[in-house]
Amino acid sequence: MSVKRRYWLRKDQIRQLAAELEKFGLQGLPKKRVEVLELESGEIISVDGRGLFVRLREGIFPTLPWVNAKLKQVVVDMGAVPYVVNGADVMAPGVVSADPQIRSGEPVVVVDERHGKALAVGIALVSGAEMKAPKGKVVKNVHHVGDEVWRLVRLPSISG
Repeated sequence: MSVKRRYWLRKDQIRQLAAELEKFGLQGLPKKRVEVLELESGEIISVDGRGLFVRLREGIFPTLPWVNAKLKQVVVDMGAVPYVVNGADVMAPGVVSADPQIRSGEPVVVVDERHGKALAVGIALVSGAEMKAPKGKVVKNVHHVGDEVWRLVRLPSISG
């Protein structure tokens, strides 16, 4: 787990990033202090020293510690939790409930049923209405508790 390269975004790059992030309902990124940390697996986008977003080959997603962006939720039972936090995709039998407005291909947050804690950020493979099917994958896990990105952004400040 190492940062390969760090660099600050220019104003035009910040504007482009802000347009990309509008799908999460985030507006008004600061005009300065947006840093990118390149990793083996992708990039962490740090705003004012906090790793708020991760860009992976699948797209751009909020990081788990800051997932209060407007992502729709998929709730899994406690039996699925150990698998999801180890990076497994979410399977239909483990889904307790899902936002019915989820569309296939959109980013979602996976939470546990007991505490409502965010376990993973993923891409919905089916619509919200189809999540409680008897079998099959329903969410592709792209960022989970304990992964490289999570360990880096859990630090109080990643600028340094």
